[in-house]
Amino acid sequence: MATIGTDTLVDWISRFRDAVTEKREWLTELDSAIGDADHGANMARGMSAVGEKLAAGAPATADELLKSVGMTLVSSVGGASGPLYGTFFLRMGMTAGAVDELDAAGLASALRAGLEGIVARGKAEAGDKTMFDAMAPAVDALDAAIAEGADLSSAARRATDAAAAGRDATEPLVARKGRASYLGERSAGHLDPGAASTAILFDTLSAAISGSS
Repeated sequence: MATIGTDTLVDWISRFRDAVTEKREWLTELDSAIGDADHGANMARGMSAVGEKLAAGAPATADELLKSVGMTLVSSVGGASGPLYGTFFLRMGMTAGAVDELDAAGLASALRAGLEGIVARGKAEAGDKTMFDAMAPAVDALDAAIAEGADLSSAARRATDAAAAGRDATEPLVARKGRASYLGERSAGHLDPGAASTAILFDTLSAAISGSS
């Protein structure tokens, strides 16, 4: 696949909604160990609101679609996840532009902008035990795969693998950001819930691009 249209982006968002709803209890369980025990519920609620918004009529261009997702998350999700994921999608939309399809470079630029938005809002760095630890390796892996000439489907799979590895790498870390940082050394030994949902984000992106069931 050389490009993805807004229909694929809508499919991605729908798959992400379904996946976080399915894994709501697991995400909340992760968050109960080191956070406020609401990440799964918040993400499921926010993505449900996104789904309702898109069901009423999905925008035809990538910028309006992604910005609609971002604004809905900001307005409907509490805690840190709403502003962070909302900013991610808003920045993606701003960078994607008023187009009805994205090529590999366009998708990579939009995802990079989303990551930069999360950094600007959350001030996270590598090793802080946050969603950054899954997202940054995923975006880097996508960029590297595209630079090597990989097609979008292969590049997205590489990004998914990197996100999963980044998620798993948060388990031994001591949190330096967010509510988990209050636990100090006790935060080690647990996966970061934001990194876990980020891995789901990239897994569903890959599935939408490849068209897998």
